[in-house]
Amino acid sequence: MNTILVLGAGRSSYSLITHLLQLAPAEGWNVIVGDASLDAARARVGNSPYGKAIAFDIHAEEASHEAIAQASLVVSLLPAHFHPLVAKHCLLLGKHLLNASYVSDEIRQYHDEAQSKGLLFLCECGLDPGIDHMSAMQVIDRIRHDGGQLLSFESFTGGLIARDTDPGNPWRYKFTWNPRNVVMAGQGTAKFLRNGQYKYIPYQQLFKRITPVNVPGYGQYEGYVNRDSLKYRETYGLQNIETLVRGTLRNEGFCSAWDILVQAGCCDDTYLMEGVDRMTHRSFLNAFLEYHPTRSVEEKLVARFALHPHGGELDRLRWSGLFNEEPVGLTQGTPAQILEYILNKKWALNTSDKDQIVMWHRFVYKHGVATREIQASLIATGQDSNLTAMGQTVGLPLALAARLVYRGEVKTRGVAIPVAKEFYDPILAGLKDLGIELQERYI
Repeated sequence: MNTILVLGAGRSSYSLITHLLQLAPAEGWNVIVGDASLDAARARVGNSPYGKAIAFDIHAEEASHEAIAQASLVVSLLPAHFHPLVAKHCLLLGKHLLNASYVSDEIRQYHDEAQSKGLLFLCECGLDPGIDHMSAMQVIDRIRHDGGQLLSFESFTGGLIARDTDPGNPWRYKFTWNPRNVVMAGQGTAKFLRNGQYKYIPYQQLFKRITPVNVPGYGQYEGYVNRDSLKYRETYGLQNIETLVRGTLRNEGFCSAWDILVQAGCCDDTYLMEGVDRMTHRSFLNAFLEYHPTRSVEEKLVARFALHPHGGELDRLRWSGLFNEEPVGLTQGTPAQILEYILNKKWALNTSDKDQIVMWHRFVYKHGVATREIQASLIATGQDSNLTAMGQTVGLPLALAARLVYRGEVKTRGVAIPVAKEFYDPILAGLKDLGIELQERYI
């Protein structure tokens, strides 16, 4: 078999599919792109003689089985909860599987069977997770090789917008990834290590507990802790580390404004609201504030959250249209769904918009009696709303990993993430050739 099957033809697939088609003549493979929208799959393949578009529905078991049977390996960009369904077919048919999503409990349970069948189910091979793992492990392994002992590792990544995009946007942010994931970000309790102490931040406090991050040449950002940093202690081999933090980057001012929406209850996804078909942006927000016969929505927000009436938080909410009397345009929805729908009217990328990826690592380690620090940062800027930095940094690592697996240059089997040298050295070298590289500096 000399076919790579890509499942999913959304925005993040553009760079992946384009690069696979560019490699196809030299590597001797063909690329099949499957999506629920045949038109979307055709658009991604274009007129390449090495590509083919098919309609793909993972719930159509027989057709899915036949499509996966044609491939030597499968790259899934479907929503993460569909990966286990793809994995079942791959196990039955003996196909390698690659994706950019976090390892789920459902995928993890396939480890032993995949390993016994000589299959690789590679997860977390995108941007974050993905490039963050590989770039971190490359430095961590170098520190160890040179005799150093790592004391602290912090890592933050954000998908933002470029400086020249939408200059009047006070959030300095638009949806560069799945909007639902943005609205639901941080739900649950964040877990991490700080100076030898276990720390936990519940969702209600997450956007109040900010880490300042300075990226030379690009300025100040704010990071909030994301998910469970502790699970990477063993993965990275850092059982004795004192500080381990992984998080998300945003531009200054974002978190305090977003915290208002969190505290108000606008990000709740557990119930359907009433009267959505008659709801306006303003009445949506007002639904979460106390009743008052004369106070405006703005006045109630100022009183409840102790805001300055002319401060940045209200400016950001106003710019997003949350004070407008415009109809929402939905007939039903949870608070989170309605908020996403409202924000998408202003936060969707326009055709000429450029997104920007910012990644920042800080390593503190002892070498002999000296304490040293390395900071590493990556900046990637998209060309437009189609060729995005997010799409490049998610898709290209998967394309380079697919080439490694296709060539038989990876020995790891079972469920894995790309933290071993056999992954990170060639993939990071390939990304460097494509203009994506972290810059290191010693402090």
